[in-house]
Amino acid sequence: QVQLEESGGGSVQAGGSLRLSCAASSINYRMAWFRQAAGKEREGVAVIDYGGTRYAEFLKGRFTISKDHAKNTLSLQMNNLKPEDTAMYYCAASSPQPFSLNVRDYNYWGQGTQVTVSS
Repeated sequence: QVQLEESGGGSVQAGGSLRLSCAASSINYRMAWFRQAAGKEREGVAVIDYGGTRYAEFLKGRFTISKDHAKNTLSLQMNNLKPEDTAMYYCAASSPQPFSLNVRDYNYWGQGTQVTVSS
């Protein structure tokens, strides 16, 4: 069992930045960030695997995923935010598939943190 708790969400104007954190009981797993906008399906944003990272193509380099092993924390640095980035953001852990951004591949989920970007 892995406990995950997100923080760092909030409201920001377009072009601004936010840093999301996910405190975990362990980060020795494949871990990822997902998001779900109102009325839409949950989608993968970024994954950090043992060999590197992978990002959703729509991000175009604006976000960075990282781990801090000393703090057992997963982070997502989000820059140049756009109104279409508005969503609930979730961290997830423990996928058997390398570099997966598929919701179905993850066993553990946090409760989410809301990000709202105004134009």
